Amino acid sequence: MNKTQKYKKNITDLFSIFVPGMANLERILFVCHGNICRSPMAEFIMKALVRAKGLEGQYQIESAAVSSEETGNPIYPPAKRCLRQHGVLFDEGKTARKVVPADYARFDRIICMDESNIRLLRRIIPEDPEGKVRLLMSYAGSRRDVADPWYTGDFETTFQDILEGCECLCQ
Repeated sequence: MNKTQKYKKNITDLFSIFVPGMANLERILFVCHGNICRSPMAEFIMKALVRAKGLEGQYQIESAAVSSEETGNPIYPPAKRCLRQHGVLFDEGKTARKVVPADYARFDRIICMDESNIRLLRRIIPEDPEGKVRLLMSYAGSRRDVADPWYTGDFETTFQDILEGCECLCQ
């Protein structure tokens, strides 16, 4: 057992002492550049899918950024509007946060929206000995990125891509 695995085991053991059932949770962290568009959309879409299947108690789902540019900012209004249009509930108080090295031990899967997110994540979490880091669309059998609607303005296409990836992830 290497240092990262030992650390993860110790953290998981601590969580399971203080939070009953924590060790049995599937812990997912969605990651994008600023944590104001794609990753919070993925967080709340995945929570909605899990809730619809009656599996809320089996998942811990969060989102974060590889950049600190938006830290503390709320979900971008057009992303909120898109989620509302699709009936996806979200936390109005959600604010952007940056990934920290300890997230590797806290989460079973770290799911990035694009290759750039993975490159920047490597600066925060240099090694992935457990193979936790993947692109969202890889769960749908694709190596393509989820386009950033901050630049494209196309929140609907981003929503549909995230929905497809999350549906495949929670099967």
